[in-house]
Amino acid sequence: MSDLKATFERAAQEVQQLPKRPDNDALLKLYALYKQATAGDVSGDRPGILDMQGRLKYDAWSKLKGTGAEQAMQDYVALVEKLKAGA
Repeated sequence: MSDLKATFERAAQEVQQLPKRPDNDALLKLYALYKQATAGDVSGDRPGILDMQGRLKYDAWSKLKGTGAEQAMQDYVALVEKLKAGA
């Protein structure tokens, strides 16, 4: 396993144990970066108007279209470190 992948997986575990819940914008960014790193570009239809949370998640992930998995992992780890420092 590459060092980046190991660091990414460790960051994904650490984010679950933050003493303070990140704000919604940070949570959406974490979700989108995680999905981009693990699943690649967004696929499927955008959720309907009644599923606001699903739409927000879809839109956040969609903004990262074309971002490589390694870049998404690096950005995710950096965001987790920032959240840990600010917590």
